[in-house]
Amino acid sequence: MNPFDDEYFMKKALQEAQAAYDKGEVPVGAVIVFKNQIIGRAHNLTETLNDVTAHAEMQAFTAAADYLGGKYLKGCTLYVTLEPCQMCAGASYWAQIGKIVYGASEPKLGFTVLDTRIHPKTTVISGVLEEECSFLLKKFFIEKRNLN
Repeated sequence: MNPFDDEYFMKKALQEAQAAYDKGEVPVGAVIVFKNQIIGRAHNLTETLNDVTAHAEMQAFTAAADYLGGKYLKGCTLYVTLEPCQMCAGASYWAQIGKIVYGASEPKLGFTVLDTRIHPKTTVISGVLEEECSFLLKKFFIEKRNLN
């Protein structure tokens, strides 16, 4: 049995989501893996950077491309705690990411609902540690509502 399975890496993405939560950011975390090694890790930084494009996936794409020394991520897997939005799915298309694995679905703004194209060679797996990924997001938004 491979210890470096989808759940293992999703737990790493959840650690990133927790870091976002701790900063008051929407708790979404992402890691990019190449040959069982994390080459990019990130969490939402939209509030910290005052930048609507600073999603976890976008930050992780940049880190992974930097690590590899090239813009294409063909042999890589993106693990992200929330289904990517249109922007992040579009970026995954241009990066030619090999695989996307996400935890919680995004029923309003997720790329599958909005029918956003991803690269035809990209494999998608959904629902990995979905409960854990959803819990942190729900907790965050309940706390935000109660503060306002």
